[in-house]
Amino acid sequence: MTPPMLAQIFRELKNLLFIDIETVALQPDLDLLDSAMQALWKKRANRLAPDQPAADLYRQYAALSAEFGKIICIAAGYFYLSEEQQLCLRIKSFSGKNEKQLLTDFKELLENRFNKRTRLVAHNGKHFDYPYLCRRMLINRIAPPAILNIADQKPWEITHLDTMEMWQYGDRRYFTSLRLLATIFGINIGEDTMEGSMVHDVFYRDEDYERIAAYCRQDVRVTAQVYLAMRGYPDVASENIVELS
Repeated sequence: MTPPMLAQIFRELKNLLFIDIETVALQPDLDLLDSAMQALWKKRANRLAPDQPAADLYRQYAALSAEFGKIICIAAGYFYLSEEQQLCLRIKSFSGKNEKQLLTDFKELLENRFNKRTRLVAHNGKHFDYPYLCRRMLINRIAPPAILNIADQKPWEITHLDTMEMWQYGDRRYFTSLRLLATIFGINIGEDTMEGSMVHDVFYRDEDYERIAAYCRQDVRVTAQVYLAMRGYPDVASENIVELS
């Protein structure tokens, strides 16, 4: 890539922040919730699948709801130019059992390192990551930072990007996983075959927080590479990707 071409591309990329979150149910099992929350989940479970046990549905779906789930990891990545004028990607993750602390750390990152021109990018971010982050911040009595708080914005006013929405090309019924997009674009996913459905057990049973953090950073890396592919830009070389826990 010639320096003028890279400079033109970087003018767009420098204002992007790629994010991903990993979530689990509030408790490892339904019967560990307090009685009020158990009753409320059972009502929701009855709407989800009345013929299935509420406890089974809790393990499968509670993590998808900000009221019954919590965030255990956030990863964020951004592009920058090296001294040799090569495109690089830096990824940082925040993880652990203290959700309020990792949300606070992430908020401080957004407020101290990025500005109002920054556009968040996530796969299915508009329907999951962005609203989930805001809801869990409010539940933890943390005011969402301005860059993330889109509660009062109309759909066409939201500047954040969603790679799944970009791939839909207006077809709102069309859902494509990040793994599928990575595969068709020839993007290396990594050796760990972990999937989102495994996060619950890896967190509560194995207590392998670093594996979850690595999986979250992987999704940020893949999302960034998918974004480049959809924009017609060259990939970031693997040696130019820096990951920090």
